[in-house]
Amino acid sequence: MNFLSNLKGDIQGGIISSIVALPQALAFGVAVGMGASSGVWGAIILCFIAGLFGGKVPLISGPTGPVAIITASVAANFQGDLSSVILVLFLSAIIQILISLTNAPSVVKYVPYPVISGFLNGVGTILILMQLNPLVGNKALSNSFESVKYLILNLGSVNKTALILGLLTLIIIFAIPKKISRIIPSELIALILVTFISIKVGADVDKIANISISFPNFIIPNFDFELISKAFPYALTLAVICSSETMMTSLVADSLQNKRTNANKTLFSQGLGNLFCALTGSMTGSAATMRTVAAINSGATTRLAAFINPVILILLITICSSFVKEIPLCVLAGILIKIGINIIDVKLLKVIKYAPKDDLIILFTVFSLTVFYNLIFAVGAGITLAALLYAKRVADKTNLTKTTYNIEPENLLLEAELTKNYKYKIRVVHIDGQFFFGSATQIVSQFDEMLGTKYLVINYESTSLLDISAVFALEDIIIRLKAQHIILMLIIKSEAVLNQLKDLNIISQIGEENVFHTEKEAVNFAKNHIKSSLK
Repeated sequence: MNFLSNLKGDIQGGIISSIVALPQALAFGVAVGMGASSGVWGAIILCFIAGLFGGKVPLISGPTGPVAIITASVAANFQGDLSSVILVLFLSAIIQILISLTNAPSVVKYVPYPVISGFLNGVGTILILMQLNPLVGNKALSNSFESVKYLILNLGSVNKTALILGLLTLIIIFAIPKKISRIIPSELIALILVTFISIKVGADVDKIANISISFPNFIIPNFDFELISKAFPYALTLAVICSSETMMTSLVADSLQNKRTNANKTLFSQGLGNLFCALTGSMTGSAATMRTVAAINSGATTRLAAFINPVILILLITICSSFVKEIPLCVLAGILIKIGINIIDVKLLKVIKYAPKDDLIILFTVFSLTVFYNLIFAVGAGITLAALLYAKRVADKTNLTKTTYNIEPENLLLEAELTKNYKYKIRVVHIDGQFFFGSATQIVSQFDEMLGTKYLVINYESTSLLDISAVFALEDIIIRLKAQHIILMLIIKSEAVLNQLKDLNIISQIGEENVFHTEKEAVNFAKNHIKSSLK
C-alpha cells in the first residue's frame, strides 16, 4: 500500500513538474538563441540522466534562468558560433564532473549570500531587459544594454499585436490565484490561452515555427587548443553556477523531505547529464528549485519522478507539436519576464536598509558587474571582494597589546643606570587575534612604535598557523629589530605553530634559547640577561 502511495505521488510529481518545465524550457531555448527544441531536449536529457545516476531525492533538472543568461552571454561573445558554444557546454560538464570527485561541493555553501543575491538580482534584471524587445515584436538581443538601446531607438516599429499578446500573457500570469497556480502553473495557462487567441485572430507575430521531435544528433566539439583556452573561463563559470544552483536546490529538497543528499553523487550525475546535453547540441542546466518543489509538493518522494518528467515532456511535444509551433515569441517573452521577476531576491531587498555596509558593497558590486559589464567576471569579483572585506574585518580585530616591565634594582648603582637608560626596559607585545595576511601589514606598521627598547617579547597565544604573508612579515620584524640591536624573544604556546616556525627557519633566526612557553619565563630570562650585562 505504501509502495502504491509513493508511486502515485511520484507520477503526480513528474507530471506537474513537466508542466512547469515545458514553457520555461521553450522560452530559455529561444532566449539563448539555440532554439526552442534545444531547451526542451536539454530538460529531457538532463532530468533523465541526473535522475538515473543521482540520489534518491526527486530532483527535477533542466535549463534555468542563471544558466540561460550565462549561455546567452557565451553565445554573444562567440558571435553565435554554435560549435564554440557547444565546446563551452562540453568543457563545463567535464569540469562539473571533476568538481564532483573533490571536496569542493561542500565549499559551495560558503559562498557569501550577498554574492549570490547580487548575481541573482543581476540575472533577473538581465532576463527582464533582454525580453523587452521580443515582448513588443522586435528581435531579441543577448546584451541587456544593447537591448534597452535598441528598444528606445525602435519605439516607432513596435508590433502592437505582439505587445498586446505579451501584456495579456503577463496579466494572466499575475492575475491567476496561487491556489490555481499550484495545481496548473499560471505560465502554462497563459501560454495555452494566448497562443489559442493568436491562432484564432491570425496574429501577424513571430512564432517558434519549428521544434524537433526526433532525438537530436550527436555533435563532436571542435577541440582546437586556442579555442579551448578562450572557452575555459566561460566553462568554469558555467560549471560553478550549475553546481551552485544544484546544491541550493538539493538543500531545499532535503529540508522538504527531511533527507540528506550525497552532494558528490548529485553533482556527478548533473555533470554527466550536461555532458550528453552538450554532445546533442541541447541546453545544459542544473537541478531546478521551482520544478523540484512542485514535484515534492505534488507527492513525489523518490527519483522515479525524475523519470516521469522527461517522458511527459516527450509526450507533450509529440502530441502538441503543431500547437507548439504556433506559440508567439512575445508570449515566451512574457513568461521569461515573470521568471526574471521570480529570480530577483526580494527577501534581501526587504531588509536592505538594515544590512551591514560590507554586504551592501558586495551586493551592488556583483549586481552592477552582472548587469552592465560581464556576469562571468562578476561572480569571481564578488567572491574576491567578499574575501578581502572579511580579511579586513578579522585584521581589524587583531590588536597589539603592549606591556612594559621594569627591572627591580638590587643596589643604588644599578638603579641609577636603569633610570638613566630607557633601553633596559622590557616590552611584551600580545598579538590578540590571528596573525595572517590580513593583519600582517597592520602589525608590522605598529612595531615602529616599539623600536626604542632593548628587549622585545612577542606573545602569540593563538593556535592558528601563520600563512606565508605572516611568516614573511615576521621575518621582516626580525630583520628590523636586529638592525636596531634589539633582542627578540617569542612566546609560542601551540606545538603546531612552533613546529611550523622551525620548519620555516624562523626559530633558527631568533635562536631556540629565545623561545618560551610562558610570559613569566621570557620576562625573567630578559631580566637576568640585563642584570648580568650590567655587572
